[in-house]
Amino acid sequence: MENYETNTAQSNVRPSQTDLNADTLAREIAWFARVVNDRLRDYFPKPQAEAQEEKDRGRLDKFFPKHRPKLFASSSAGEGQADAGFSIATPPELSGDHSVYAEFVDYYKLSSDERLLLTLAIIPHVQPQLLDVFFSANKALGRGYTEFGGVKGSRHSGFIPTVETALFLLAGNDLAHRFRLHKLFEPDHVFSAHQILMLERDGAGNEPFYSSPIHLSEEYVDFFTTGHVRKPQFSMEFPAKLLTTGMEWSDLVVDEFTARQLDELRIWLRHGKALFEDWGMAAKLKPGYKALFHGPSGTGKTLTAALLGKLYNLDVYRIDLSMVISKYIGDTEKNLEKVFKKAENKNWILFFDEADALFGKRTSISDAHDKYANQEISYLLQRLEDYRGLVILASNMRSNVDEAFTRRLQAVILFQKPQVRERFQIWVNAFSKQCIPPSQDELMRIAQQYELTGGSIMNIVQFASLLALSRNDNTLTVDDLLQGVKKELRKEGKTV
Repeated sequence: MENYETNTAQSNVRPSQTDLNADTLAREIAWFARVVNDRLRDYFPKPQAEAQEEKDRGRLDKFFPKHRPKLFASSSAGEGQADAGFSIATPPELSGDHSVYAEFVDYYKLSSDERLLLTLAIIPHVQPQLLDVFFSANKALGRGYTEFGGVKGSRHSGFIPTVETALFLLAGNDLAHRFRLHKLFEPDHVFSAHQILMLERDGAGNEPFYSSPIHLSEEYVDFFTTGHVRKPQFSMEFPAKLLTTGMEWSDLVVDEFTARQLDELRIWLRHGKALFEDWGMAAKLKPGYKALFHGPSGTGKTLTAALLGKLYNLDVYRIDLSMVISKYIGDTEKNLEKVFKKAENKNWILFFDEADALFGKRTSISDAHDKYANQEISYLLQRLEDYRGLVILASNMRSNVDEAFTRRLQAVILFQKPQVRERFQIWVNAFSKQCIPPSQDELMRIAQQYELTGGSIMNIVQFASLLALSRNDNTLTVDDLLQGVKKELRKEGKTV
Protein backbone atom coordinates (compact mmCIF):
# COMPACT_ATOMS: atom_id res chain seq x y z
CA MET A 1 0.00 0.00 0.00
CA GLU A 2 1.29 3.42 -0.88
CA ASN A 3 2.08 5.80 1.92
CA TYR A 4 -0.13 8.91 1.77
CA GLU A 5 2.57 11.06 3.36
CA THR A 6 5.26 10.27 0.80
CA ASN A 7 2.83 10.88 -2.05
CA THR A 8 1.68 14.33 -0.86
CA ALA A 9 4.17 15.81 1.62
CA GLN A 10 6.32 17.27 -1.13
CA SER A 11 3.48 19.27 -2.68
CA ASN A 12 3.29 23.01 -2.00
CA VAL A 13 0.95 23.93 0.84
CA ARG A 14 -1.87 26.15 -0.38
CA PRO A 15 -2.04 29.66 1.17
CA SER A 16 -5.16 28.79 3.20
CA GLN A 17 -4.13 25.26 4.07
CA THR A 18 -3.74 25.88 7.80
CA ASP A 19 -7.22 27.43 8.00
CA LEU A 20 -8.68 24.52 6.04
CA ASN A 21 -7.01 22.04 8.40
CA ALA A 22 -8.28 23.89 11.49
CA ASP A 23 -11.86 24.07 10.17
CA THR A 24 -11.97 20.37 9.30
CA LEU A 25 -10.47 19.25 12.60
CA ALA A 26 -12.90 21.50 14.51
CA ARG A 27 -15.84 19.75 12.81
CA GLU A 28 -14.30 16.34 13.42
CA ILE A 29 -13.73 17.15 17.11
CA ALA A 30 -17.31 18.43 17.48
CA TRP A 31 -18.50 15.09 16.07
CA PHE A 32 -16.20 13.31 18.51
CA ALA A 33 -17.78 15.29 21.37
CA ARG A 34 -21.22 14.23 20.23
CA VAL A 35 -20.15 10.57 20.15
CA VAL A 36 -18.71 10.84 23.67
CA ASN A 37 -21.89 12.44 24.99
CA ASP A 38 -23.97 9.70 23.38
CA ARG A 39 -21.72 6.99 24.77
CA LEU A 40 -21.76 8.39 28.29
CA ARG A 41 -25.51 8.89 28.24
CA ASP A 42 -25.93 5.29 27.05
CA TYR A 43 -23.42 3.84 29.48
CA PHE A 44 -24.45 5.85 32.54
CA PRO A 45 -28.29 6.09 32.34
CA LYS A 46 -29.80 8.74 34.63
CA PRO A 47 -32.45 8.01 37.24
CA GLN A 48 -35.89 8.63 35.73
CA ALA A 49 -36.71 11.60 38.02
CA GLU A 50 -33.52 13.46 37.09
CA ALA A 51 -33.99 12.76 33.40
CA GLN A 52 -37.54 14.16 33.51
CA GLU A 53 -36.42 17.22 35.46
CA GLU A 54 -33.72 17.95 32.90
CA LYS A 55 -36.15 17.42 30.06
CA ASP A 56 -38.59 19.88 31.61
CA ARG A 57 -35.89 22.52 31.90
CA GLY A 58 -34.98 21.97 28.25
CA ARG A 59 -31.31 21.52 29.04
CA LEU A 60 -29.05 20.25 26.27
CA ASP A 61 -25.85 18.25 26.38
CA LYS A 62 -23.62 20.72 24.59
CA PHE A 63 -20.04 19.86 25.38
CA PHE A 64 -19.06 16.86 27.39
CA PRO A 65 -16.33 18.23 29.70
CA LYS A 66 -18.79 20.64 31.33
CA HIS A 67 -21.79 18.38 31.81
CA ARG A 68 -20.75 14.77 32.18
CA PRO A 69 -19.08 14.83 35.61
CA LYS A 70 -22.49 15.84 37.08
CA LEU A 71 -24.01 12.91 35.28
CA PHE A 72 -21.41 10.57 36.72
CA ALA A 73 -22.13 11.77 40.26
CA SER A 74 -25.80 10.97 39.90
CA SER A 75 -25.34 7.60 38.19
CA SER A 76 -26.51 4.61 40.13
CA ALA A 77 -27.67 1.04 39.71
CA GLY A 78 -27.87 1.01 35.93
CA GLU A 79 -24.27 2.17 35.51
CA GLY A 80 -22.15 0.25 33.02
CA GLN A 81 -25.01 -1.44 31.21
CA ALA A 82 -24.50 -0.38 27.59
CA ASP A 83 -27.50 -0.14 25.32
CA ALA A 84 -27.26 -2.92 22.73
CA GLY A 85 -28.80 -0.54 20.21
CA PHE A 86 -26.10 2.13 20.55
CA SER A 87 -24.73 3.45 17.26
CA ILE A 88 -22.09 6.08 16.53
CA ALA A 89 -23.34 9.41 15.22
CA THR A 90 -22.75 10.05 11.53
CA PRO A 91 -19.36 11.76 11.01
CA PRO A 92 -19.05 15.04 9.10
CA GLU A 93 -19.21 14.89 5.31
CA LEU A 94 -15.72 15.58 3.94
CA SER A 95 -16.30 15.29 0.19
CA GLY A 96 -15.05 18.43 -1.52
CA ASP A 97 -12.97 19.31 1.57
CA HIS A 98 -9.35 19.97 0.58
CA SER A 99 -7.76 19.95 4.01
CA VAL A 100 -4.91 17.51 4.58
CA TYR A 101 -7.00 15.53 7.07
CA ALA A 102 -9.96 15.24 4.66
CA GLU A 103 -7.72 14.12 1.81
CA PHE A 104 -6.08 11.60 4.12
CA VAL A 105 -9.47 10.17 5.13
CA ASP A 106 -10.49 9.93 1.48
CA TYR A 107 -7.17 8.42 0.38
CA TYR A 108 -7.43 5.55 2.86
CA LYS A 109 -11.26 5.33 2.82
CA LEU A 110 -11.37 5.43 6.60
CA SER A 111 -14.46 4.10 8.37
CA SER A 112 -16.27 5.93 11.20
CA ASP A 113 -14.46 3.74 13.73
CA GLU A 114 -11.08 4.59 12.21
CA ARG A 115 -11.88 8.30 12.11
CA LEU A 116 -12.97 8.31 15.75
CA LEU A 117 -9.78 6.52 16.78
CA LEU A 118 -7.67 8.97 14.79
CA THR A 119 -9.48 11.98 16.28
CA LEU A 120 -8.99 10.56 19.77
CA ALA A 121 -5.24 10.49 19.09
CA ILE A 122 -5.22 14.02 17.65
CA ILE A 123 -7.08 15.74 20.52
CA PRO A 124 -4.23 15.62 23.12
CA HIS A 125 -2.13 17.64 20.66
CA VAL A 126 -4.69 20.29 19.68
CA GLN A 127 -7.35 20.55 22.44
CA PRO A 128 -6.20 18.37 25.36
CA GLN A 129 -8.73 19.85 27.81
CA LEU A 130 -11.55 18.10 25.96
CA LEU A 131 -10.46 14.76 27.43
CA ASP A 132 -10.46 15.98 31.04
CA VAL A 133 -13.91 14.41 31.51
CA PHE A 134 -12.21 11.03 31.62
CA PHE A 135 -10.49 12.03 34.85
CA SER A 136 -13.92 11.93 36.57
CA ALA A 137 -13.92 9.86 39.76
CA ASN A 138 -16.00 6.79 40.41
CA LYS A 139 -17.40 7.75 43.84
CA ALA A 140 -18.18 4.14 44.69
CA LEU A 141 -14.49 3.22 44.39
CA GLY A 142 -12.82 6.55 45.11
CA ARG A 143 -10.78 6.48 41.90
CA GLY A 144 -11.15 6.85 38.14
CA TYR A 145 -13.30 4.61 35.98
CA THR A 146 -11.34 1.56 34.80
CA GLU A 147 -13.32 1.38 31.56
CA PHE A 148 -12.10 4.85 30.53
CA GLY A 149 -8.51 3.62 30.37
CA GLY A 150 -5.96 6.37 29.84
CA VAL A 151 -2.79 7.47 31.57
CA LYS A 152 -1.24 10.73 32.72
CA GLY A 153 2.02 11.71 31.09
CA SER A 154 5.22 12.67 32.89
CA ARG A 155 4.97 16.28 31.59
CA HIS A 156 1.61 16.42 29.86
CA SER A 157 -0.96 17.08 32.58
CA GLY A 158 -3.91 16.03 30.44
CA PHE A 159 -5.45 12.64 29.70
CA ILE A 160 -3.50 10.39 27.31
CA PRO A 161 -5.87 7.82 25.76
CA THR A 162 -5.16 4.11 25.69
CA VAL A 163 -6.57 1.29 23.59
CA GLU A 164 -9.16 0.80 26.35
CA THR A 165 -10.33 4.42 25.91
CA ALA A 166 -10.93 3.82 22.20
CA LEU A 167 -12.74 0.53 22.81
CA PHE A 168 -14.99 2.13 25.43
CA LEU A 169 -16.02 4.90 23.02
CA LEU A 170 -16.50 2.59 20.05
CA ALA A 171 -18.04 -0.47 21.72
CA GLY A 172 -18.90 0.16 25.36
CA ASN A 173 -19.52 -3.26 26.93
CA ASP A 174 -20.29 -5.05 23.66
CA LEU A 175 -17.60 -7.75 23.79
CA ALA A 176 -18.14 -8.99 20.26
CA HIS A 177 -17.71 -5.47 18.91
CA ARG A 178 -14.64 -4.91 21.08
CA PHE A 179 -13.04 -8.06 19.71
CA ARG A 180 -13.79 -7.02 16.13
CA LEU A 181 -12.16 -3.64 16.76
CA HIS A 182 -8.87 -5.33 17.56
CA LYS A 183 -8.10 -5.18 13.81
CA LEU A 184 -7.55 -1.42 14.17
CA PHE A 185 -4.43 -2.14 16.22
CA GLU A 186 -2.97 -4.95 14.10
CA PRO A 187 0.54 -4.40 12.65
CA ASP A 188 -0.77 -4.59 9.08
CA HIS A 189 -3.43 -1.92 9.58
CA VAL A 190 -2.51 1.35 7.86
CA PHE A 191 -2.25 3.13 11.22
CA SER A 192 0.51 0.79 12.43
CA ALA A 193 2.06 -0.16 9.11
CA HIS A 194 2.76 3.49 8.26
CA GLN A 195 3.68 4.55 11.80
CA ILE A 196 0.69 6.88 12.04
CA LEU A 197 -0.51 5.63 15.41
CA MET A 198 1.92 3.98 17.78
CA LEU A 199 1.17 1.92 20.86
CA GLU A 200 3.50 2.34 23.81
CA ARG A 201 4.42 -1.09 25.15
CA ASP A 202 7.84 -0.42 26.71
CA GLY A 203 7.93 -1.60 30.29
CA ALA A 204 4.36 -2.93 30.10
CA GLY A 205 5.41 -6.38 31.23
CA ASN A 206 2.36 -8.63 31.46
CA GLU A 207 -0.15 -5.80 31.72
CA PRO A 208 -3.16 -6.04 29.36
CA PHE A 209 -2.60 -4.97 25.78
CA TYR A 210 -5.61 -2.64 26.05
CA SER A 211 -3.71 -0.54 28.64
CA SER A 212 -1.24 0.60 25.94
CA PRO A 213 -1.22 4.40 25.42
CA ILE A 214 -2.00 5.56 21.88
CA HIS A 215 0.31 8.16 20.34
CA LEU A 216 -0.04 10.02 17.05
CA SER A 217 3.36 10.36 15.36
CA GLU A 218 4.95 13.81 15.36
CA GLU A 219 5.00 13.84 11.56
CA TYR A 220 1.25 13.38 11.33
CA VAL A 221 0.54 15.93 14.07
CA ASP A 222 2.36 18.44 11.87
CA PHE A 223 0.75 17.08 8.73
CA PHE A 224 -2.84 17.37 9.97
CA THR A 225 -2.33 20.83 11.50
CA THR A 226 0.14 22.86 9.42
CA GLY A 227 0.24 20.72 6.29
CA HIS A 228 4.03 20.42 6.56
CA VAL A 229 6.00 17.41 7.75
CA ARG A 230 8.66 18.41 10.27
CA LYS A 231 12.11 16.93 9.74
CA PRO A 232 13.19 14.78 12.69
CA GLN A 233 15.74 16.47 14.91
CA PHE A 234 19.13 14.87 15.54
CA SER A 235 19.09 13.46 19.08
CA MET A 236 19.62 10.31 21.09
CA GLU A 237 16.10 9.33 20.01
CA PHE A 238 17.05 9.80 16.36
CA PRO A 239 20.83 9.47 15.92
CA ALA A 240 20.93 10.53 12.27
CA LYS A 241 21.57 13.81 10.46
CA LEU A 242 20.03 15.08 7.24
CA LEU A 243 22.66 15.01 4.50
CA THR A 244 22.49 17.81 1.93
CA THR A 245 24.70 19.35 -0.74
CA GLY A 246 24.77 22.52 -2.82
CA MET A 247 26.28 20.63 -5.74
CA GLU A 248 24.45 19.05 -8.69
CA TRP A 249 24.70 15.61 -10.26
CA SER A 250 26.67 17.12 -13.15
CA ASP A 251 29.36 18.16 -10.65
CA LEU A 252 30.10 14.54 -9.70
CA VAL A 253 33.30 13.29 -11.35
CA VAL A 254 33.90 9.52 -11.35
CA ASP A 255 35.36 7.04 -13.82
CA GLU A 256 33.16 5.54 -16.55
CA PHE A 257 32.70 2.14 -14.88
CA THR A 258 31.59 3.73 -11.59
CA ALA A 259 29.28 6.07 -13.52
CA ARG A 260 27.58 3.08 -15.22
CA GLN A 261 27.03 1.38 -11.86
CA LEU A 262 25.56 4.56 -10.42
CA ASP A 263 23.23 4.74 -13.42
CA GLU A 264 21.88 1.31 -12.44
CA LEU A 265 21.16 2.63 -8.96
CA ARG A 266 19.45 5.71 -10.41
CA ILE A 267 17.27 3.47 -12.58
CA TRP A 268 16.06 1.66 -9.44
CA LEU A 269 15.25 4.96 -7.72
CA ARG A 270 13.28 6.02 -10.78
CA HIS A 271 11.52 2.74 -11.61
CA GLY A 272 11.70 0.56 -8.50
CA LYS A 273 8.15 1.37 -7.45
CA ALA A 274 6.78 0.37 -10.86
CA LEU A 275 8.78 -2.87 -10.74
CA PHE A 276 7.36 -3.88 -7.36
CA GLU A 277 3.80 -2.65 -7.77
CA ASP A 278 2.89 -2.37 -11.46
CA TRP A 279 4.82 -5.47 -12.49
CA GLY A 280 3.83 -7.36 -9.33
CA MET A 281 7.39 -8.32 -8.38
CA ALA A 282 6.93 -7.50 -4.68
CA ALA A 283 6.04 -11.15 -4.05
CA LYS A 284 9.24 -12.38 -5.70
CA LEU A 285 11.87 -9.80 -4.80
CA LYS A 286 13.11 -8.60 -1.45
CA PRO A 287 12.08 -5.03 -0.64
CA GLY A 288 14.34 -2.05 -1.10
CA TYR A 289 17.79 -1.67 -2.58
CA LYS A 290 21.10 -2.04 -0.77
CA ALA A 291 24.44 -0.78 -2.06
CA LEU A 292 28.01 -0.69 -0.83
CA PHE A 293 30.19 2.29 -1.75
CA HIS A 294 33.84 1.44 -1.12
CA GLY A 295 37.11 3.18 -1.84
CA PRO A 296 39.58 5.65 -0.31
CA SER A 297 38.41 8.68 1.64
CA GLY A 298 37.62 11.76 -0.43
CA THR A 299 36.54 9.90 -3.56
CA GLY A 300 32.88 11.01 -3.49
CA LYS A 301 30.96 8.35 -1.57
CA THR A 302 29.18 10.74 0.78
CA LEU A 303 28.68 13.33 -1.97
CA THR A 304 27.07 10.72 -4.21
CA ALA A 305 24.60 9.73 -1.49
CA ALA A 306 23.61 13.39 -1.01
CA LEU A 307 23.30 13.94 -4.76
CA LEU A 308 21.06 10.89 -5.20
CA GLY A 309 18.70 12.33 -2.62
CA LYS A 310 18.74 15.75 -4.25
CA LEU A 311 18.22 14.29 -7.72
CA TYR A 312 15.07 12.38 -6.70
CA ASN A 313 13.82 14.72 -3.98
CA LEU A 314 14.45 12.17 -1.22
CA ASP A 315 15.76 12.88 2.28
CA VAL A 316 19.15 11.32 2.98
CA TYR A 317 20.04 10.60 6.61
CA ARG A 318 23.58 9.78 7.68
CA ILE A 319 23.48 7.55 10.74
CA ASP A 320 25.85 8.74 13.46
CA LEU A 321 27.53 5.49 14.46
CA SER A 322 29.18 7.12 17.48
CA MET A 323 25.69 7.44 18.99
CA VAL A 324 24.51 4.05 17.76
CA ILE A 325 27.25 1.63 18.71
CA SER A 326 27.28 0.74 22.39
CA LYS A 327 29.43 -1.56 24.49
CA TYR A 328 26.35 -2.63 26.42
CA ILE A 329 24.62 -5.73 25.16
CA GLY A 330 21.46 -4.96 23.23
CA ASP A 331 21.87 -1.16 23.16
CA THR A 332 23.22 -1.02 19.60
CA GLU A 333 20.12 -2.77 18.27
CA LYS A 334 17.85 -0.48 20.29
CA ASN A 335 19.59 2.61 18.94
CA LEU A 336 19.36 1.38 15.37
CA GLU A 337 15.74 0.39 15.79
CA LYS A 338 14.91 4.03 16.54
CA VAL A 339 16.25 5.00 13.12
CA PHE A 340 14.61 2.17 11.19
CA LYS A 341 11.22 2.66 12.86
CA LYS A 342 11.31 6.38 12.11
CA ALA A 343 12.33 5.69 8.52
CA GLU A 344 9.66 3.08 7.77
CA ASN A 345 7.47 4.10 4.82
CA LYS A 346 9.23 7.46 4.54
CA ASN A 347 11.25 6.50 1.43
CA TRP A 348 14.38 7.96 3.00
CA ILE A 349 17.89 7.04 1.89
CA LEU A 350 19.83 5.72 4.87
CA PHE A 351 23.59 6.27 4.67
CA PHE A 352 25.96 4.36 6.95
CA ASP A 353 29.37 6.03 6.71
CA GLU A 354 32.41 3.97 7.81
CA ALA A 355 30.01 1.06 7.85
CA ASP A 356 32.65 -1.55 8.70
CA ALA A 357 32.39 -0.33 12.31
CA LEU A 358 28.88 -1.74 12.35
CA PHE A 359 28.84 -4.27 9.51
CA GLY A 360 32.32 -5.68 10.02
CA LYS A 361 33.27 -9.32 9.78
CA ARG A 362 31.94 -11.73 12.34
CA THR A 363 34.43 -13.26 14.71
CA SER A 364 34.90 -16.83 15.83
CA ILE A 365 33.02 -17.35 19.07
CA SER A 366 35.40 -17.38 22.03
CA ASP A 367 33.20 -15.80 24.70
CA ALA A 368 29.68 -14.56 25.39
CA HIS A 369 30.48 -11.10 24.00
CA ASP A 370 31.53 -12.55 20.62
CA LYS A 371 28.34 -14.59 20.52
CA TYR A 372 26.24 -11.52 21.15
CA ALA A 373 28.16 -9.51 18.55
CA ASN A 374 27.25 -12.12 15.97
CA GLN A 375 23.61 -11.95 17.08
CA GLU A 376 23.84 -8.19 16.56
CA ILE A 377 24.89 -8.76 12.94
CA SER A 378 21.98 -11.15 12.48
CA TYR A 379 19.65 -8.40 13.64
CA LEU A 380 21.23 -5.95 11.18
CA LEU A 381 20.88 -8.42 8.33
CA GLN A 382 17.18 -8.83 9.00
CA ARG A 383 16.58 -5.09 9.43
CA LEU A 384 18.38 -4.32 6.18
CA GLU A 385 16.36 -6.89 4.29
CA ASP A 386 13.09 -5.50 5.63
CA TYR A 387 13.78 -1.85 4.74
CA ARG A 388 11.89 -0.77 1.63
CA GLY A 389 14.05 2.17 0.66
CA LEU A 390 17.66 2.64 -0.39
CA VAL A 391 20.39 1.80 2.11
CA ILE A 392 23.98 2.78 1.32
CA LEU A 393 26.90 1.36 3.26
CA ALA A 394 30.19 3.21 2.83
CA SER A 395 33.58 1.77 3.68
CA ASN A 396 37.18 2.50 2.79
CA MET A 397 37.77 -1.20 2.15
CA ARG A 398 35.31 -3.73 0.77
CA SER A 399 37.08 -6.59 2.54
CA ASN A 400 36.21 -5.10 5.93
CA VAL A 401 32.48 -5.69 5.43
CA ASP A 402 31.06 -9.05 6.46
CA GLU A 403 30.27 -11.32 3.48
CA ALA A 404 26.80 -11.94 4.92
CA PHE A 405 26.01 -8.32 4.08
CA THR A 406 27.70 -8.24 0.67
CA ARG A 407 25.63 -11.26 -0.43
CA ARG A 408 22.50 -9.22 0.20
CA LEU A 409 23.65 -6.15 -1.72
CA GLN A 410 22.25 -5.29 -5.12
CA ALA A 411 25.29 -3.15 -5.95
CA VAL A 412 28.93 -2.97 -4.87
CA ILE A 413 30.43 0.20 -6.31
CA LEU A 414 34.12 1.10 -6.22
CA PHE A 415 35.06 4.76 -5.86
CA GLN A 416 38.70 4.67 -6.82
CA LYS A 417 41.17 7.51 -6.70
CA PRO A 418 40.61 9.76 -9.72
CA GLN A 419 42.96 9.41 -12.66
CA VAL A 420 44.44 12.36 -14.55
CA ARG A 421 41.31 13.03 -16.63
CA GLU A 422 39.03 12.96 -13.58
CA ARG A 423 41.47 15.02 -11.50
CA PHE A 424 41.63 17.69 -14.18
CA GLN A 425 37.83 17.86 -14.37
CA ILE A 426 37.60 18.21 -10.58
CA TRP A 427 40.14 21.06 -10.66
CA VAL A 428 38.23 22.84 -13.42
CA ASN A 429 34.91 22.58 -11.56
CA ALA A 430 36.29 23.44 -8.12
CA PHE A 431 36.63 27.22 -8.20
CA SER A 432 34.20 29.99 -7.32
CA LYS A 433 32.82 32.05 -10.18
CA GLN A 434 33.97 35.11 -8.23
CA CYS A 435 37.65 34.27 -8.60
CA ILE A 436 40.16 33.95 -11.44
CA PRO A 437 41.84 30.51 -11.28
CA PRO A 438 45.06 29.48 -13.01
CA SER A 439 44.81 28.56 -16.68
CA GLN A 440 43.59 25.13 -17.72
CA ASP A 441 47.07 24.23 -18.96
CA GLU A 442 48.47 24.93 -15.49
CA LEU A 443 45.61 22.96 -13.88
CA MET A 444 46.37 20.02 -16.20
CA ARG A 445 50.03 20.04 -15.16
CA ILE A 446 49.01 19.96 -11.47
CA ALA A 447 46.52 17.17 -12.18
CA GLN A 448 49.20 15.13 -13.93
CA GLN A 449 51.82 15.69 -11.24
CA TYR A 450 49.83 15.11 -8.04
CA GLU A 451 47.61 12.08 -7.37
CA LEU A 452 44.96 13.65 -5.17
CA THR A 453 41.40 12.69 -4.33
CA GLY A 454 38.44 14.99 -4.93
CA GLY A 455 38.22 15.73 -1.22
CA SER A 456 41.88 16.75 -1.09
CA ILE A 457 41.51 18.96 -4.17
CA MET A 458 38.61 20.81 -2.55
CA ASN A 459 40.66 21.34 0.63
CA ILE A 460 43.44 22.83 -1.51
CA VAL A 461 41.03 25.13 -3.35
CA GLN A 462 39.63 26.34 -0.05
CA PHE A 463 43.12 27.04 1.29
CA ALA A 464 44.18 28.88 -1.88
CA SER A 465 40.96 30.91 -2.01
CA LEU A 466 41.46 32.09 1.57
CA LEU A 467 45.03 33.11 0.72
CA ALA A 468 43.71 35.27 -2.12
CA LEU A 469 41.02 36.82 0.06
CA SER A 470 43.58 37.60 2.77
CA ARG A 471 45.50 39.80 0.29
CA ASN A 472 42.29 41.41 -1.03
CA ASP A 473 42.70 39.68 -4.38
CA ASN A 474 40.39 37.49 -6.46
CA THR A 475 43.17 35.88 -8.50
CA LEU A 476 44.40 32.46 -7.43
CA THR A 477 47.96 31.75 -8.47
CA VAL A 478 49.69 28.46 -9.17
CA ASP A 479 51.83 29.13 -6.10
CA ASP A 480 48.66 29.40 -3.97
CA LEU A 481 47.61 25.97 -5.19
CA LEU A 482 51.04 24.44 -4.69
CA GLN A 483 51.15 25.69 -1.11
CA GLY A 484 47.83 23.96 -0.60
CA VAL A 485 49.13 20.78 -2.24
CA LYS A 486 52.14 20.69 0.12
CA LYS A 487 49.86 21.23 3.11
CA GLU A 488 47.54 18.43 2.00
CA LEU A 489 50.36 15.99 1.33
CA ARG A 490 51.92 16.67 4.74
CA LYS A 491 48.57 15.71 6.31
CA GLU A 492 48.93 12.32 4.59
CA GLY A 493 52.54 11.97 5.75
CA LYS A 494 53.92 12.59 2.26
CA THR A 495 56.43 15.10 0.91
CA VAL A 496 56.38 17.01 -2.38
